[in-house]
Amino acid sequence: MVSRLTAPASRSPFTAPGERGRGLWRALAEAFGGGLLILLVLLPEPRLGGSLPAPAVLLLGTVALTLLAVRRRYPVTSLLGTAVVLGLLPPAGLPAAVTAYTTAQHQASPRRRTTALTAAAALTVLAGAASAPYTGLGGHRFGLAVGAVLAATTLIVPALVGTANGQQIRLLGALRERAVAAEEVRRLTDSESRIHERSRIAAEMHDLVGHRLSLVSLHAGGLEMALQKESPELRDEAELVRRSARDAMRELREVLGVLGPLGRDTGPGTLTEATGTRSDIEALAEESRRGGIALRLAWDGPDLDGRPARVRRAVHRVVRESLTNVHRYAPEAHVTVAVTHTEDLVEIVVRNGRPPVTADAPTGLGTGRGLVGLRERVTLLGGALEAGPTPGGGFAVTARIPARPDPETVRADTAPDARGSGPDAYGPDIAPGTGRAAAGVHRRAVTALTAVLGLAGVGVMMVLGLVLVSSASTETDGSGLPDPPRIGMSRQEVEDLMYGDYALARAAATGREPARPAHVTSCIYPAEPDDVFVPAAGNPGTGGAAAERAVEGPGHFTITRYCFRDDTLAAIDRFTVPVMPQTQPRESP
Repeated sequence: MVSRLTAPASRSPFTAPGERGRGLWRALAEAFGGGLLILLVLLPEPRLGGSLPAPAVLLLGTVALTLLAVRRRYPVTSLLGTAVVLGLLPPAGLPAAVTAYTTAQHQASPRRRTTALTAAAALTVLAGAASAPYTGLGGHRFGLAVGAVLAATTLIVPALVGTANGQQIRLLGALRERAVAAEEVRRLTDSESRIHERSRIAAEMHDLVGHRLSLVSLHAGGLEMALQKESPELRDEAELVRRSARDAMRELREVLGVLGPLGRDTGPGTLTEATGTRSDIEALAEESRRGGIALRLAWDGPDLDGRPARVRRAVHRVVRESLTNVHRYAPEAHVTVAVTHTEDLVEIVVRNGRPPVTADAPTGLGTGRGLVGLRERVTLLGGALEAGPTPGGGFAVTARIPARPDPETVRADTAPDARGSGPDAYGPDIAPGTGRAAAGVHRRAVTALTAVLGLAGVGVMMVLGLVLVSSASTETDGSGLPDPPRIGMSRQEVEDLMYGDYALARAAATGREPARPAHVTSCIYPAEPDDVFVPAAGNPGTGGAAAERAVEGPGHFTITRYCFRDDTLAAIDRFTVPVMPQTQPRESP
């Protein structure tokens, strides 16, 4: 049975490897949107579809939309297939741009990404050049130019944007992982510091309790020897007390052995009756003065010799650790140690001023483990410790320790974040997750708007590129008209170029045309757009409209005859026929 937490990744063709929770419905929505994009380009400008029949256009559009839907699972295959479709059907440019963007975004290898993009651009150019005469877009050269424009605007530009976005996403992911790792390291470091401090506290308890148990064992042994003659029946009880004390000592040693080596801060000689008292703190201050620290000690209140050993030990540790940090990070700063002892509280403040900047002054930040250990020790006693920089540029450590700690006080480990982790951490009116949900909605809205604007930009670039290519092709031809008919063309091609047979031209040529060449089976007499009408006076008019104007005298009309042999153009003849004026001559007065 597969656990919910270890559910395998989806193997749907519509999802990326390792992706969960996205499948068929999103693919259908994307295919529908891609179809709208194709229609958005094809409907205003049907000529972009060439002369392809509707079933062919529908088939190519379906292939492009299918590749768009599976692009996450098969990015390179989808890109190459879409590139071929794009060369045959230019209106598929916007779905191709989406496919190129996604492929470049998900390809982390620069070599594979560059190879796939280059191959896709080449396929688009080749497909456009090869299919242009058959799709009705123009000749091979025109198709080559169209393919180059489509490859640049709908493949290369979106792929570059997708590459940049993919690198940004991967960089942010790496930074998040690094932040999580750093947070985990910090948490483990704090935990290690707490464990180490608790080990020291346990060792100190071993020293205290061990000393008392040693006394109990010693007195029990003496009592056992004294009762051996006077009261033999109580000797066994004294022996039991001595054995219990000895067993307790052995168990304490075993516990201390489990805790591991604890350094110089443990052992019977580390805790004395003078630890944490005024004389002990003065000794620490004097030791720092001998080390070159300008230190001033202020003690307010009675001595601590009557307080519990763990309170005195905590006071000693706070002062010693604070002075150690001063020696390490601010050896030339002025230091003030103030101990205030009242009936219920012991407050220790160790403050140093801003150290002068010198060439040999140590710089950098420490690990913070010492302060973590101090905070743990003070917290276990029911107190609080604050440490941080002062407004003047120095540093201050303030510890407040109860003078009589409650034995039943238990403080749970808390994170340094003052907001906590409960329901109130986000404020009284904001439930956990609400801010994240709002941020997610805002991020998705911005992403959707960016996608729409990006597709609009790609569409504008594509249309402008095609317009420029078409204009350049027209200027190259000179007149902007299609190539004239030539010998060897089929009858259908000639009729498409010359608009078919013109009945009036045929009637005008009847009886006045030259003899037809041999083996000719049929002829057509099209109405050319640039027919020339020559008036009798010798002033030529310009075609079409000039032929319909009334003239004052007889003239002639030029007719071009195209004759075919078995539906193949075999002869082109050009001749003139006389025409009569369309208005009656004016009567002389």
